[in-house]
Amino acid sequence: MESEYYEYDEEEELIKRKKLLQYQKALEERARLEEEKRRLEMEREAILRSILTPAARQRLSNLRLVKPELAESLAVQLIQLVQAGRLRPPITDDTLKKILIELDRRSRREIKFRFMRG
Repeated sequence: MESEYYEYDEEEELIKRKKLLQYQKALEERARLEEEKRRLEMEREAILRSILTPAARQRLSNLRLVKPELAESLAVQLIQLVQAGRLRPPITDDTLKKILIELDRRSRREIKFRFMRG
C-alpha cells in the first residue's frame, strides 16, 4: 500500500513539473512576442521620424489620441507609399492634412434619397 502511495506522489509530481514547464514556455513565448512587437514598433517610429516633419509627427500623435486605428493605418500607408517611391519625404503637415482630407472624403458615403410620387 505504501508503494502505491509513493507511485501516486511521483506521478503527481511529474504532472506538476510538466505543467510548470508548459507554463514557463508559454511565458517565454509571450515575452518573446512582446519584445518582437516592441522592436517592430521602434523601427516603425524611427522610419516615421525620418519621413515626417516635426509638425506632421505631432499631427499623427494627436490623431492617435482621438482615432488610434486610423492613425495606425495611416502610419503604415505613409511608410508603404514612401518605400514604393509614390511619396517623397519629408512629409509636411500640409501634405499630411491633404492625405487626411482625401481619406475622409473617400470614407464618407454618399447618401441619395428618392422620393416616390404617387
